[in-house]
Parts: sequence; structure tokens; C-alpha cells
Amino acid sequence: MSNTDTTNLLSGITRPADVRKLEIGQLKALAHELRQVIIGQVSGSGGHLAPSLGVIELTLALFKAYDFEKDKIVWDVGHQAYAHKLLTGRADRFDSLRQLNGISGFPRMAESEYDHFGVGHSSTSISAALGMATARDLSGEDYDVVSVIGDGSMTAGLAFEGLNQAGGMGRKMVVVLNDNEMSISKNVGAMSAFLSRKLTAPLLQRLKSDVENWVASVPGIGSDLATYVKRSGDSLKTFFTPGMLFEAFQFTYVGPIDGHDTEELIKVFEQVRKIDKPVLVHVLTKKGKGYEPAENNPTFFHGVGRFEPETGLAKKFVGAPYPSYTEIFGNMLCRLADRDDKIVAITAAMPEGTGTSCFQERHPERFVDVGICEQHAVTYAAGLATQGFKPAVAIYSTFLQRSYDQIVHDVCLQNLDVKFFLDRGGLVGEDGATHHGAFDLSYLRHIPNLVFMAPKDEAELARMMVTAFETKGPVAVRYPRGTGVGADVDPEPEAIPLGRGELVREGGDAVIVTLGSRVYPSIEAAMELEEQGMSVAVFNARFIKPLPEAQLLELAEKYRRILLVEENSLAGGFGSAVLELFNERGLLGGLTIKRLGLPDEFIEHGTQKQLRSMLGIDKQGILRAARELVQPGA
Repeated sequence: MSNTDTTNLLSGITRPADVRKLEIGQLKALAHELRQVIIGQVSGSGGHLAPSLGVIELTLALFKAYDFEKDKIVWDVGHQAYAHKLLTGRADRFDSLRQLNGISGFPRMAESEYDHFGVGHSSTSISAALGMATARDLSGEDYDVVSVIGDGSMTAGLAFEGLNQAGGMGRKMVVVLNDNEMSISKNVGAMSAFLSRKLTAPLLQRLKSDVENWVASVPGIGSDLATYVKRSGDSLKTFFTPGMLFEAFQFTYVGPIDGHDTEELIKVFEQVRKIDKPVLVHVLTKKGKGYEPAENNPTFFHGVGRFEPETGLAKKFVGAPYPSYTEIFGNMLCRLADRDDKIVAITAAMPEGTGTSCFQERHPERFVDVGICEQHAVTYAAGLATQGFKPAVAIYSTFLQRSYDQIVHDVCLQNLDVKFFLDRGGLVGEDGATHHGAFDLSYLRHIPNLVFMAPKDEAELARMMVTAFETKGPVAVRYPRGTGVGADVDPEPEAIPLGRGELVREGGDAVIVTLGSRVYPSIEAAMELEEQGMSVAVFNARFIKPLPEAQLLELAEKYRRILLVEENSLAGGFGSAVLELFNERGLLGGLTIKRLGLPDEFIEHGTQKQLRSMLGIDKQGILRAARELVQPGA
């Protein structure tokens, strides 16, 4: 590749070393090419567009200044890593992004030697990078370690735990703070306000120069004072910028720097490489940079479905025109809060994603976005509950995992009136293993004092929300990503008796015991089996805890052949709870039981439909398992 060629540069790049050969003009041309490739791919498949567009110049500068054949880079969360993937030998597979058997939407160590740490949840990069820097020094090796973290991720306690340890240890490493004033939704809290207090470099330099010139003019002692003023340059810089915070953590602070000025970034990183201690480089970027629709609406384009690249308008999908579970939850929460001024909505940096944005508009005084701080969200809710309020904590299933200790000790141990609403329970699709809500039935069902439910449809979700707020103590409701079946929500939903399921279909040969998203596929499978001469009942358990024990025992006595179906890890999940019940009552010896659910492995990315089919928990998989149960070997 010649140094003057600025067309189709990406085709000649298969590893980081290829980027280091490029001149500044070529890097700028490559930035434009990367944007076009990313926009083209994401418009057709969906993905994290705005974050990746915002760090293209930063990515190129890092690849130019560092040698990632040996140096290490850790991208926090990984929403912004598409350019990284394209520059590390995956351009020819980029059209498989987030698709079944394709490349992941996040860095994964198993996917590339240049993905130095697997990510998907926020605020892990500093701790991981410090671990790598420590390993380097203990092994006597020589390489640089870079962590790239967004200002949104800087709101989480884990990031500061990493900063504190890194500053105390003093090991050589670089933290790049990518400051675009947003995570997914607009950042909140004192940290965000602090980072926003920044001055342009020219203004800061002019102020410093004016002070130095004035001091130098003082008769008799001016020259001596000027010397001290020059020495205090770093203090002046940190006083006027967020640097004073990071200097307190014993990091050398550099910035703020224009994150879209490739040439300046390269110069800064080349100088920073010479500093033999922890350094934080503060970079200012624009989310969605280079694509006007994403610049104007970065929240929508953070994680976007298919859209028209020319206009940025979302493409219409063919399918059931029903509202999503998220929308049903948000609307119902607002309705309940209209009548109960003790309900407070809490989200962790995702009002749009969790459906609480409508609550924010209707009841702003009772809406709290804590930032990317799930642990704090739960304990904060516990504090509210001690004073008679009814906090509704709306967090994705996979992210609630981060607050397990707080759920146990701060809420359930004290039997406080906190309500957990777990969106994205089960398989979420293209975001893959880091985002599947595969474990919530397992990690919550064994906690004392907690009531735990999963609705089969939209109407049942509304009823379970009423049940949650009418039940004193901790309650969790888990529902899937996407739309339901179109069940009409009652204008005045009634509560469901605790621990009471429903027989939704009669049968004589066997019974399918299930709950949540797998109820309707089970009904459809039973209907098809009836056409084949088999009579299979379907029981919607509704409750993981308390289990509908009396009903389950009646079913065991009546049917003897039982198929347990769930969209959760089989290890410790709903089926395990039912088996424990049957074992305690001495029934297992007389029963024939099959279980369907998620295997003891991390599930890859793909559409929800593809994954459910692959794992045998869709209608066809349930049908096959039920047929084998009724007619073994048939």
C-alpha cells in the first residue's frame, strides 16, 4: 500500500501494524471510510452506532501511537469497538456483526487475539487494565496498557475502585476518558456535572500567559514570582479542569483534548507513552460524529435497529403491531403512580430502555436516574422503603446481577417494600452472552422474603404489577424483551393470589408446566399435538416464588408425565424448584419428567427466534419433547 493511496484503505488493513504505517492524511481518509462501513452495516443489521462513530479518530490515534501487536487495550462496555474490530482483521466478516455464528457486537477474547479483554457491562476497564499492568511488571515484560472508558461509565463505583488502586500502586498505565457527556441516556449526577466544567485549551493557555506576564512586571520581585507561577502551571490547569479529581487519585492528568483531531491525539499519546506512572487522558468527543441523524439523536442511535442510512429513519418491521412489554410496564407504572404518591421510579441510566421515561415526564419529582450504579440503586431504594415509600427499581435482568449483595442484605434481609422489575428476562438476541437474562430465576428464587413472578402476556404483566404493589415486602417481576401476544390490558387489573398458577389448557396424557414467555409456545405445541392424537395439558405457574405447590402436587398425581419448560438456566431455575418440591414429597420415583431450558453454557448472539429454536425451547422444540414424553421412541 503506497503512502499516497487514500482510497479503499481498509482493504489493506488486517492487523494493527498496518495502521501504524499510515500518514496523517491517510488516517483522515480511513476515518471517513470506517464511518461509511459502520453506518452501512448497522443500518441493515442494527447495533451500537453512535458510540462507535464517536471514537473513530480516537481509535485510529491509539492504533497509530501504540503497538497493539504487544500493547494491550481494554474498551469499557464495548459499545464503541466497531472500528477496533474493522482494524484487527475482521473487516471481511463485519457483515456478520451480531448475527448467529457471526462476530460479536462486543470485544471477546475468544474471537480475536486483539480483543485483550471481554466486555459487555460497564466500568470494568480500569480494573482489568490494572491487572494487566501488574502482570506485566511481575513478569518482567515490556508493553503498554490502555483503558478507554466513557464518562457515563465513570459514574459507577467500580471505576473509582480501579482508579484508587491504580493510583496507589503507581504502575504505568493509561486511562482514556472518552467524554461525550452521555452514556446511553444523558448522564446524571455530580460526576457528570464536574466533568462538564471544562475550558478550552486556548483560553486556559491565554489565562496562564496573562498571569505570568503580569507577575513578571512587578518591580523588584517579578522575575522570581514568575518562576513560581510557571511551576504552578499544573495546579492552575487542574484548578480549572476536572484534572484535580484525577490528580487526587495520583494520576497525571492530560486534557481536555479534542477527540476528533487525529493529529493532536497522536502527539499526546506519543508523549504519554513516555510517562512511567498512571496517566489519565481526557478526550472530548461527539457521540454519532460524522452522521447527522446520530449526532442529533444519540440516544436513539446508541443501540439502534435497522434504519435507512440516507434519512436515519427506522425501517418498519413486519410483525404483530403490539406494544412491547417495556411500554406496557412503563404505562402501567404511570397509572399506578397517578393513584399512589408513594411510588418512586428508579432506573440506572436507562429511562428509555426500561420504559420509565414516561414516568419521568409525568412524575418528575418521583423519578430518579442514579446513573450506571445498579448497586447504589438497590440500596437507595431500600432507604426510601424504610420511610414508607414504594420504590420501583427498573433494571435489565443482566444488569441486576451486579447488585446481588444489595438485594440480599439491604432489601430482602430487612424485608423492605422494594419492587424489582426485570426487563429483558431470558434471551435478548443480538447482544449475546453478556446481555441475556439467563440467570435471574436462579439467582433470585432462593432469597428469603422475596416474591417472584413472570407473566405470560401483557395483561398478566399488568396484574402482576398490581400484585407487587399490594404485597408488602420485596417483589420481583421478570418479563422478556420485545412484544407480547396482543393481550388486552384490563382498565382495572386485579391482583393475583400469591402462589397461584392457572391451568390454561386441559389434557389427559401429560402436562407442560411452564411460565413467562414459554406459556404461549407451550399452548401452541399442545394444540398441534392434539391434531396428532395426543392430549397434553398446559399449566402456567406464574410464580417462581412462592411456588404454586398445592396445584403442582395435584398435577403430579393426575398426569405422572410432566414437561418443565423455562427460558432460564436449567441449573437452579424454575424446573429445579419444581423437582425439589416433588423430591421433598417423595414423588420423583413415580413420575416421568423432562426439562427444557438453557444449558450450562453461555449462549451466543443471534435473533431470539434463532436462539430459541437452536436451544429447543420454541414451539417445535416443546412439541418434540412433549411427543417423546407421551410416546417414547415414536
